[in-house]
Amino acid sequence: MFERRIPEWLRHAPAPSVRGFATLAGFEAVARGILISVFPVAMYDAFGDAGTVSLIYFLVGLVSLAAGLLVPFLNRFVPRRILYAAGASSFVLGSLIAINGAPAAIVLGLALISTATVVCFVCFNAYVLDYIARIELGRSETLRMFYSALGWTLGPVVGVSLWSWWRPAPFAIAAIASAAMLLAFLWMRLGNGRLITRARRPVTNPLAYLGRFLRQPRLVAGWLFAVIRSCGWWVYVVYLPIFAVESGLGDQLGGRLLSVTNAGLFLAPLMMRWIQAHSVRHGVRTGFLTAALLFLGAGLAGGLPWVAVALLFVASFFLILLDICGGLPFLMAVKPSERTEMSAIYSSYRDVSGIATPGAAWAILLLVPVPGVFVAAGAACLIAWGIAERLHPRLGARRIAPAAVPPGPAAT
Repeated sequence: MFERRIPEWLRHAPAPSVRGFATLAGFEAVARGILISVFPVAMYDAFGDAGTVSLIYFLVGLVSLAAGLLVPFLNRFVPRRILYAAGASSFVLGSLIAINGAPAAIVLGLALISTATVVCFVCFNAYVLDYIARIELGRSETLRMFYSALGWTLGPVVGVSLWSWWRPAPFAIAAIASAAMLLAFLWMRLGNGRLITRARRPVTNPLAYLGRFLRQPRLVAGWLFAVIRSCGWWVYVVYLPIFAVESGLGDQLGGRLLSVTNAGLFLAPLMMRWIQAHSVRHGVRTGFLTAALLFLGAGLAGGLPWVAVALLFVASFFLILLDICGGLPFLMAVKPSERTEMSAIYSSYRDVSGIATPGAAWAILLLVPVPGVFVAAGAACLIAWGIAERLHPRLGARRIAPAAVPPGPAAT
């Protein structure tokens, strides 16, 4: 009789690895990158009013912020693997609904995709903190950025080009990419993460852990770095194209520059080597200070459009540097017993920046033209540079075992 054996890969789930998490991020980058430049155009085409589009983005930001903060509460009743799978499925569903092209379908698709993004982000960070050693977090972030580079580089240009050719096309590709992300997650069989038992009673209020977050300055600083960095990206992605159109540089310049900028993600390994040769603190401070000076320069050079655009373009590469190292202070300070909760807090930076940036820009534009928004972004980066001074000088460095102490009074 022949003995029937179950394949090893079915009996034991593959060990989660840095490369596996980077693959998940790569599929997500394709789905989100191809839609980042399509949704604003599609909504403006559907409603014909920039104010209405801004209001929709503001309301969707509030919904996704609430969803991200509720993930830890839901995780007490729903396993993490179900939450991630539901988020990825919502990404697929939102893309398919948006294919319809009707105004309501576009708004519903945007809401589903925005909510799915934040849910998957919370679960993804919790999984990374469960399975990736602290000393490997830098390598994990670098490989994640590298795998995401192609999607973010070609996505904006390809998305708009496909939308002008056949409007359902970019949404269909996004649905396929997010479905591939879901299949990759199921193949990795991450489960519900590592079980951590806490001595104290679980908190029932989904917002109660905000107090613990606020009592940890390192977490607050790391979250502020993420918010300010994301605000810088909002200014670059949204207000640079507006400035280009108002200055007579054309409506295609912003999308082309965004694709070229995203190609800088391929430099992520080199940037990480530079960070490792110095320190996370040095990388964060350098990124924020240089970005601040370039944003301020672009604001002051508003009368010379090409100079302002060039300065903003260079600043975007330092935002990429901050994408690589700016999140490490937060990730390295999270307590193991608070991974899910603090991942939810961290994920809120996207929605907070998505609410704060348009709101602040609206107020600024009541007084000054668009270059004033660049000045505000530079001032915010200067604030982050000052906060980063308090980071530990050796944050992220490999620990070296202490040398043996020779016998004598010093040993005693």
